[in-house]
Amino acid sequence: MKNLLNKQRLLMVFIFYIMSAGMVSCKKYLDVTPENVGTIDYAFRNRNEAENYLFACYNTLQNLNTQVDDPGFITSGEVYYNSYSENLATTNFLIISGTQNVNSPLLNYWEGNNGGIKMFEGIRRCNIMLANIHKPIDLTAVEKERWIAELNFLKAYYHFFLLRMYGPIPIMDNSDDISESVDVFRKKRVPTDSVFNYITGLLDKSITGLPVQITNISEELGRITKGIALGVKAEVLTLQASPLFNGNPDYATYKNKDGQLLFPTTFDNSKWQRAATANKAAIDFAEGLGHKLYTYIVPASVPLGLSDSLKQVLTLQNTITEKWDLNKETIWALNGNVGFQDNYIPRLSAMRGGKHSNIGVPLAITEMFYSQNGVPINEDRTWAYNERFDLKVADKADRYYIKEGYSTIKANFNREKRYYAGIGFDGGAWYGAGIFNPEAMLYVQARKGGNSGTIEYMRANLTGYWPKKLVHYLSSINPTNGNLTISQYHMPRLRLADLYLLYAECLNEANGPSAEVYEYIDRVRKRAGLKGVQESWEQYSKTPGKPSGKTGLREIIHHERRIELMFEGKSGWDLRRWKEYVTEVSKPVQGWNVRQEDAQSYYTIQTYMLPALTNKDYFWPVSVDEILRNENMVQSPIWK
Repeated sequence: MKNLLNKQRLLMVFIFYIMSAGMVSCKKYLDVTPENVGTIDYAFRNRNEAENYLFACYNTLQNLNTQVDDPGFITSGEVYYNSYSENLATTNFLIISGTQNVNSPLLNYWEGNNGGIKMFEGIRRCNIMLANIHKPIDLTAVEKERWIAELNFLKAYYHFFLLRMYGPIPIMDNSDDISESVDVFRKKRVPTDSVFNYITGLLDKSITGLPVQITNISEELGRITKGIALGVKAEVLTLQASPLFNGNPDYATYKNKDGQLLFPTTFDNSKWQRAATANKAAIDFAEGLGHKLYTYIVPASVPLGLSDSLKQVLTLQNTITEKWDLNKETIWALNGNVGFQDNYIPRLSAMRGGKHSNIGVPLAITEMFYSQNGVPINEDRTWAYNERFDLKVADKADRYYIKEGYSTIKANFNREKRYYAGIGFDGGAWYGAGIFNPEAMLYVQARKGGNSGTIEYMRANLTGYWPKKLVHYLSSINPTNGNLTISQYHMPRLRLADLYLLYAECLNEANGPSAEVYEYIDRVRKRAGLKGVQESWEQYSKTPGKPSGKTGLREIIHHERRIELMFEGKSGWDLRRWKEYVTEVSKPVQGWNVRQEDAQSYYTIQTYMLPALTNKDYFWPVSVDEILRNENMVQSPIWK
């Protein structure tokens, strides 16, 4: 994109890129043509108008940035929204409690309501532009090639998004769709393998015309590159190879009204090898451009003498909050800033100003994190699992993780550093928030009467755990009034650690354990300060041979992904494709008795919700109205 010619066009680009952060209304910029102009010819009369239309095609993507409307985040079971709270008005957090329905589906990305946007409308815009891309007389051949590649990517991604949510979907290609309204769009579902092949075909076409990387960061960050397309292709093929879509017996009889089967009935191991090849291609390309796992570099604003322990914690916390253009691990992020930080952070000072955080982390999720020895806490033969809820007082050696002299449960001691980077807990140190002297760190006091304790039950974190990873450590608290000043960041949609673990998973599924599988898992573990998989299990686990078998290593890889990518909107999709969603997310949502003051009373387990999920929840339902409008449409599997 060349320099914008005037303030009006600069404003339009800005609006497109920050719209999902809720800073402006998006209605005007979703119009197919400029206001009061009804012809496609006008929209493509010159390069400038056509570029505006390209941004409208991107806008569907940018609107996916809001976490509380992200299906992978909100249905992951990783966070619990206080349903009594008035701070964050959304019922979609309660989908896992059994509120999903066919009359008015929540997070409806098919029709565009209840927190979802109309994804088919985004595809239709891309089709319209592809059919008219030849019209702007001042569009150069180089720009035309790039724009076509971007449009093919966007079409592919929007189909991919719908495929993950709804299973087999209609393919909305550009041959016969652009002349009719999306509201009368009446196609039938297409078998999943055909949809996957269509998506990967579009991605292959896009890869040839996309730029290698963005060079004009100030004006083009957020536009699609070859590396992004390669990474998404790897994700698509991994999904196709996974148990949900690869010979799933649960859907062996699911078909269209004409009897056409919609899922493959037999397992195909070659799909895992194809996915492994795609992941390796994406990794090699990214590393060739200098992408690498993130390491925290102490800025000039932070005092010298930061301990190695805190540097490690900040490395792990900043994997997602570091600025995109400075973070070599991030391959792709959306330009909209992550919101709701004030709902993720506890009050850390005596001041009562600012919002009361009301999004907690269930106890079962905190127990996902390893011991300091790099194995699950219930497998570590040196870690007193059965005593984990007993009280212990932190000493000086613990001070960078837990307040010295504070009494908290043993479960908060001797955990891996991703635990301290990702979770805020009673007694836990919270580096940053405006205090950068490591010897004067703020810390969480979650019991009633403490700085972070419950004041009003309707405005409170009910579990006693906070998703610390989602809060930028530079977001600061005003010591005078307690108000929070947000340091913004972009949530990665794809980072290098994600690809490493996907590649390890695909290799293991295709051929079983190997040195290469261990290598890519261990790259991620090493950055987390842990020993390799084989060494850790041999030295500390009750099942030392677990990594040597395909099934055991599969469990380890799944566990590693859930820890490394926690709160990033990945788990909701991973658990589904592994066919582990109903089992894992159906665990009771539990936490502590946050209305108690003394430690013994506070640390009594409370159950706040019993999720109500069944196998139908692997896919979203289509509304009854949509089924009635389209005589060719069948309801999503198992839904009635």
